[in-house]
Amino acid sequence: MTAGQPELAAPVCLDDVRRMAKETLAPDIWAFVEGGSGAETTLAANRAAFDSVALLPRVLTGVSTSDTTGSLVHSEVAMPVAIAPMAYQRLVHPDGELAAASAARVAGVPFVLSTLSSCRIEEVTAIGATTWFQLYWLRDDAQVEELVRSADQLGCAALVVTVDVPIMGRRHRDMRNEFVLPSDVQAVNLHPGSTRETHVRTQGASAVATHTSAAFAPGLTWWDLERLREWTKLPLVVKGILDPRDARLAVQAGADAIVVSNHGGRQLDGAVPSIVALQAAVQEVADARAVLLDSGVRSGTDVLRALALGASGVLVGRPVLWGLAAAGERGVAQVLSLLQAELREAMILAGCADLVAAGRLGTREVGFDAPYD
Repeated sequence: MTAGQPELAAPVCLDDVRRMAKETLAPDIWAFVEGGSGAETTLAANRAAFDSVALLPRVLTGVSTSDTTGSLVHSEVAMPVAIAPMAYQRLVHPDGELAAASAARVAGVPFVLSTLSSCRIEEVTAIGATTWFQLYWLRDDAQVEELVRSADQLGCAALVVTVDVPIMGRRHRDMRNEFVLPSDVQAVNLHPGSTRETHVRTQGASAVATHTSAAFAPGLTWWDLERLREWTKLPLVVKGILDPRDARLAVQAGADAIVVSNHGGRQLDGAVPSIVALQAAVQEVADARAVLLDSGVRSGTDVLRALALGASGVLVGRPVLWGLAAAGERGVAQVLSLLQAELREAMILAGCADLVAAGRLGTREVGFDAPYD
């Protein structure tokens, strides 16, 4: 544990970890982690939408234990959870992605490594976790191909391409803070010198957004996804789908799975909550491909809600950063342990012995105008 960090008391829920992380991080870094885009309408709606999904538990099923094991995108998992791709994790703890990947390995869940990781791909894959590599499409096609090739050669188990960032959403908190990365936190898997904008303070602007505008290719099409499919034999996961028509197009372009996601409320403010968009995407492609959910997961009950609505599993983002900030690898391990314990208990209470039974649970919608059966 880093000197000066508070000891992480035994948390009973993820919100306990959140409070510890807030006490640990500098205000501008906390704003970077927690903030959304625009008025943060979608950020707030993600949570409200989860709370609007009411489960219909089954009784007298003879269930006294629950089995959370399964598979996600050809990876065997201890629970249907993967750590979402998140940039610059050394911003919140010196061990960064290495600590999070180590906790993922012990917990038996995949770790999704961001293109903008502050640790090198080879360092992370050496940890031994099931690692999926997340790709942002850069303006430099040669560098994109290089990243894909590295992910394949270094043993990544899947490639996750994020498709909802043609430009970075307008994040007011970071703009007001004129947010910049510390000099010792860099996107180390990109070419040297290509990330210098992230360290330059500009009045009324986020340095991270400035770098995104300079580095990311904004005009991608489905043809680019087809090209990517030809570059790798790794399972291809398309992250950032909300419209079911795009879910179908992703499958047609060669995706092995899709992630229904609004980027944690950090891209288009006013976009539909991911959990609201989930069922239509499942109905469109689930017979052909796995569908995962991202954005807003804060408990094991939320995981069960997603499974009941047809998801194969979920990606968990901010809570992992809370744990990392609070206590490094141990903090991430506690987050993952809590999620699994809560999921097991929720499954027993709902009468579900395994993930197949969880997928058959009924739900009712109590707040949003979404057609849940």
